Amino acid sequence: MKYQALNLKEKFSLFDEQWMPKVIAEINDYQFKIAKLKGDFIWHDHKDTDEAFIVLEGNLRIDFRDGKVELSEGEMFVVPKGVEHKPYAKEEVKLLMIEPRGVKNTGDEGGERTAQNDIWI
Repeated sequence: MKYQALNLKEKFSLFDEQWMPKVIAEINDYQFKIAKLKGDFIWHDHKDTDEAFIVLEGNLRIDFRDGKVELSEGEMFVVPKGVEHKPYAKEEVKLLMIEPRGVKNTGDEGGERTAQNDIWI
């Protein structure tokens, strides 16, 4: 077996799309996804799962119907399942998300911003 570290900087260099998470690893039934974000996303929730956001570069705001949380580089936040939220990034953010396999980035909202699941890079 060949053992090799995964290089996040290299993985981010492979794509330019905004709001389209890419799978970089799996552990059990969970996927590690990276994404580049800029601007406003859509209001959505994930009825059956929590969603972890880890900011690697930049600043991310996650709006809720009753408030917001602001994340800086090196910070993490877990959105509880069923909580409606809308991420926003004034400037580009590089992000790592951890969620169960098959979770759509737009929850049940769908639409043009829905990423294809299991796009590996």
